[in-house]
Amino acid sequence: MFDFIDYLSISNILINNLWIVIAAIFIFAMTIAVGFLEVGELGKKFKNSMLKTIVITGTAMFVMSIIGFNTAFAPTLYGIIGNPFYKDGFMLGGFSPGVIFNTWWSMGTSYFNTGLTTGSYFFFETACAAVTLALVGVIVLNKVKFGAFFAFSIVYFIFIWNLPAAWIWNPSGWLYQMGMRDFAGGIVVHGAAAIAGLAIIYEIWMEERKKGLKTSLKVNIKPDYQWLAVGILILWIGWFGFNPGSVLAFNDDVLVVVIATFIASGAGMVSTMLFSRMFDRETPIIIVAVNGILMGLIIVTPLAGFVSPASALILGLIGGPLYVGAEKLFAKVKWFSDPVGLFPAHGVGGIFGVLMIGLFTQHAFAAASGNAILPNGLLFDGGFAALRQLGIEAFGVFVVVITVFAISFLAIFIIAKLSHGILNEDAYKNLEK
Repeated sequence: MFDFIDYLSISNILINNLWIVIAAIFIFAMTIAVGFLEVGELGKKFKNSMLKTIVITGTAMFVMSIIGFNTAFAPTLYGIIGNPFYKDGFMLGGFSPGVIFNTWWSMGTSYFNTGLTTGSYFFFETACAAVTLALVGVIVLNKVKFGAFFAFSIVYFIFIWNLPAAWIWNPSGWLYQMGMRDFAGGIVVHGAAAIAGLAIIYEIWMEERKKGLKTSLKVNIKPDYQWLAVGILILWIGWFGFNPGSVLAFNDDVLVVVIATFIASGAGMVSTMLFSRMFDRETPIIIVAVNGILMGLIIVTPLAGFVSPASALILGLIGGPLYVGAEKLFAKVKWFSDPVGLFPAHGVGGIFGVLMIGLFTQHAFAAASGNAILPNGLLFDGGFAALRQLGIEAFGVFVVVITVFAISFLAIFIIAKLSHGILNEDAYKNLEK
């Protein structure tokens, strides 16, 4: 006898898996778009950036399939890191057919009761991981030896990326259990990438001082408008897989996240262009517009499933003064070198967005996205519960920032010692021409 209810249930599962696969494809396109954006902002001299992003993508696939996915999303050991030997162990179960069946990583919470297979979820999260390291690649430009960056990428996917993911996105992670939420990766993706990049920048600066390459801190921006347009267009479109895909199902909340992402990006662009023209008339307007779009997208990323369209608009508008102020502030730090403004956008924007969960969240939106634990924010009469949530988010951000910076700096320091320095000195000669 035909059971219509069972048919609908199976159809929903298939649609959910199809949607996550499509979203993952969008996100993988973002990884290559990061390379386009780097070339577009700094000129064709940096075309080897494309090779870097391609290698990052392949490394993510390799390491995540062997160990990275397990250590991030399998049931955790004491809430700290996923068990790499869970069930069938490494490589998504090895030769067993378990990867095609229902999720072995589900812990029974509403967040994961969407029927996703291990394979589709692995594909999605591997794409997110690849984008994370691509952002780190932008902040270090081509100043780092290719071999040194490749070594760091392996370390990153084994020891760095998976810790924030296991703590915040894994239902058995200690920060998740505490109540911290980060919808699509304000700190897990953007903030962590910027902090890791910051650690590498500091190591670069120390080596530059030893070798008398201080002038290399200044890189002339020579925008290539075609590469820039292609890069931001692909990134912009890809974000509609990145944020809505984080719903982990194809339901009504996907449209809410799409609208929030859509509005925040436009508001961020307008706001950044206005504030930038007030305080900085040297940066090409196309660079300002691109960074404004990114700032709006990044700020809304950690709470896109928790806020109304009106709140998304306000958050995007805040992005302008926040970006301009952060860029001016960090430019005064003598060892800081970030010609494309990645840290002010991804670092400051991502962290700020996570903190705004305690202010702008509306429980109705959060519950629809599977995060019913979140109370109304302080701006919506959340009271003590909202204040507590803000404290949890701030504490989580602090722990992730300290951990990621410490491990990243230790990793790049060891790599530098083993490879007799990480600087690509040939690139420095080109930078100064």
